[in-house]
Amino acid sequence: MMRDFTGDLADRIAIRERIEAYNDAVFRKNADDWAECWAEDAQWKVGDNAASGRAAIRELWVRLMAGFDAAAMYVNHGALAVDGDRADSRSYMLELLKGADGSERMISGRYDDTLRRDADGVWRFTSRSYTVLQVR
Repeated sequence: MMRDFTGDLADRIAIRERIEAYNDAVFRKNADDWAECWAEDAQWKVGDNAASGRAAIRELWVRLMAGFDAAAMYVNHGALAVDGDRADSRSYMLELLKGADGSERMISGRYDDTLRRDADGVWRFTSRSYTVLQVR
């Protein structure tokens, strides 16, 4: 299990910014910006849902987000290991959600990620797996 932050500092900053851009797109409910965070061949697992490929991941996200009037995600980075053009990351999220029905809940969870620097030099998720830790 990763325990530290290792690898090139510029790459680690770029990856942290990728995670933050992902969260920013959630706040704004911007499917295009959110989908840009993913590699074309990525895999996403969230709860009982899974999707493969950027287009399918975007479709799943749009479907899931339709149930919320607002979603806010706050990140705490746990560990990040960069090795060349590949990286593994662990981060913790606090999500504040307002359902389309007016309900509100707070969820804490953990993302286990793999990222790759694509040919255009941009770091993108190749896999993200979300585990719910607590629901309120």
